[in-house]
Amino acid sequence: MKSSILLEEDKMADSLIIKGIEFKSRLWVGTGKYKSFEETARAIEASGTDVVTVAVRRVNIIDRSQENLLDYIDPKKYKILPNTAGCYTVEDALRYARLAREAGVSDMIKLEVIGDDKTLFPDVCGLLKATEILAKEGFIVLPYTNDDPITAKRLVDAGAAAVMPLGAPIGSGLGIRNPYNIKIILETVNVPVIVDAGVGTASDVAIAMELGCDAVLVNTAIAGAKDPIMMAEALKHACIAGRLAYKAGRIPKKLYASASSPIEGMLI
Repeated sequence: MKSSILLEEDKMADSLIIKGIEFKSRLWVGTGKYKSFEETARAIEASGTDVVTVAVRRVNIIDRSQENLLDYIDPKKYKILPNTAGCYTVEDALRYARLAREAGVSDMIKLEVIGDDKTLFPDVCGLLKATEILAKEGFIVLPYTNDDPITAKRLVDAGAAAVMPLGAPIGSGLGIRNPYNIKIILETVNVPVIVDAGVGTASDVAIAMELGCDAVLVNTAIAGAKDPIMMAEALKHACIAGRLAYKAGRIPKKLYASASSPIEGMLI
């Protein structure tokens, strides 16, 4: 017999669709910082995801003559989302995006143009330029951006199929530092919003989903945990819980108390 949470998951299942591509999981998982490809594969399985993002510049998914991540992760089971992590110029980001497509990995790209070594914040000007170029070349562009609603709107105008605002600096584990900006982004753009970066634990994922975000991308929170496999499963359930809570509709916040039981008919 299925547990009640799985029954609810089936009942409330709703796919995320980007440019006609269906994603059944709203928890997306990265592949960096794990101890081995074996651990990566186990964590991905435990997370319940169907989207795996890979840094083209750092992780081998192209040269099949060497140890290759795709030897451990079945591309028929998971959607492989290449990313341009580690690229600090528009030219580098374009090069690695094109390389991934030419290698037959995907024409959907998680676009990163990093502007600063210390914070790993995006170079917004470079990101806008690269988004426009890749969108014109037929890529499905998902740019990693800051949590500025104006930037998000301009990225959509440049051709982004979704926007991926940071919750906090990459790998910081600080969680969603500015939920109000994320909320404004959700109200500003007409494409999916996927929180990317800063998640530290399950509650951060739940918060992002309760805000109404379409998905959350997580890497360090899983790979850096004491038990990555257990954390992956925890984030899976947090994502489901947050999505269910968002769809259920939370009660309004009020300053004063409101009795939960009726006053009428009380004994005097």
